Amino acid sequence: MRLILIEGDKRKNFYPLALSRPIFDLRCGMSSLGDKLKAKLGAADAAYFVEDYMAVVFAESGRKANDLAALKGDDLLIVNARLKADSFNVAPTGKSEVGVAGDGEIMYARIAKADAAKLEGACIGCILAAAKASLPNVPCSLPAYSYIWDLVLANPQTLKADFKAAGRSGIEGTLEQPNAIRGSAKDVFVGKGALVHPMVVIDAANGPVYLDEGVEVHPFTRIEGPCYVGKKSILLGAKCREGMSIGPMCRVGGEVEESIIQGYSNKYHDGFLGHAYVGEWVNLGALTTNSDLKNDYGSVAVIMDGKNPIDTGSTKVGSLIGDHTKTSIGTLFNTGAYVGAMCLIMATGKPLAKFIPSFAWLLEGLVTKGFGKGKLYGTAKVAMSRRKCAWTPAQEAMWDAIFEMTAGPRNEAIAKGRKAMFRG
Repeated sequence: MRLILIEGDKRKNFYPLALSRPIFDLRCGMSSLGDKLKAKLGAADAAYFVEDYMAVVFAESGRKANDLAALKGDDLLIVNARLKADSFNVAPTGKSEVGVAGDGEIMYARIAKADAAKLEGACIGCILAAAKASLPNVPCSLPAYSYIWDLVLANPQTLKADFKAAGRSGIEGTLEQPNAIRGSAKDVFVGKGALVHPMVVIDAANGPVYLDEGVEVHPFTRIEGPCYVGKKSILLGAKCREGMSIGPMCRVGGEVEESIIQGYSNKYHDGFLGHAYVGEWVNLGALTTNSDLKNDYGSVAVIMDGKNPIDTGSTKVGSLIGDHTKTSIGTLFNTGAYVGAMCLIMATGKPLAKFIPSFAWLLEGLVTKGFGKGKLYGTAKVAMSRRKCAWTPAQEAMWDAIFEMTAGPRNEAIAKGRKAMFRG
């Protein structure tokens, strides 16, 4: 059986994080959605299909994308990355069938080798359409993530399940004295090369704590489980409350709670980050803070297109921050804030608008063109070089495509900003 991971029809529901990566590379718990599906199905690897504009960047990560040859010569299990791995109970092999959600979206397709050989098309969408038209369709009501904030809300319980599945505990790195571990030591893992300085509290009383290889934890940090800290990340006197997933090579200080940081991002200083999802190469200036709870304790709405609020059904949703966004000191994000990718944000002393489009230069609370995308690319190049990563021509081409994709809401916001400045 060959596992094929696809993204389905609802990529926009996972913006701004999915602007620059496929859904199956998004994090929840200790790993990505794609890794969870591979583990559930016992697949050592998978074939991947992504949007054309990001295919070359995806390949730079060492994984081949959009190879139609991968659909030949074997039984196939094609899986929509939105499906929750822990609830995926479809047998990997058997008679061909296409699992279809109530709105018509293909959630999975199990295709026997003989049937796969008959399917033709110039793209994965064409082949799936052919499979849906020629193979038996079955209703699919398997649990799936619907929006990006679903990953944040599921993170605490997913962390517990992932720690249990990893089956690792104990101290393989260095735990300097004095320190304190609350709860059971069986719920703590410190990986090889990790260094926990003196005067650190690891509180596993309410959930496990997993510090991956090369993690460094500075004095006066308190880590509450469930929590995962990715490889070579540093906690700097942080109040790291429950439900945190921190990807590799991050620098985290201040107070953080029930949030996901994809990786390679900085929240070095004081300030609160709660129920948020932060992308890669983000820098949150000192005292940058988001609200994650309305004053009336009501359900939080998120505006993803600049116009239409979507009720999350949750009283706790913080900020959704795309890759390469930078904030000034004292930035305040509203409850359920959508902050696009490649933004440069200057604080105003009060909470900012709930929707900030990608590539926005936010000055005095108004969206402007600023100095343009070229200057943002230059900043991205410098930021990546600090982690010994390269800004490649393929990445620039991908971001050029994202710039065009996100032009509508941004241009509308710029026009409104100009009118406001003239009125002033």
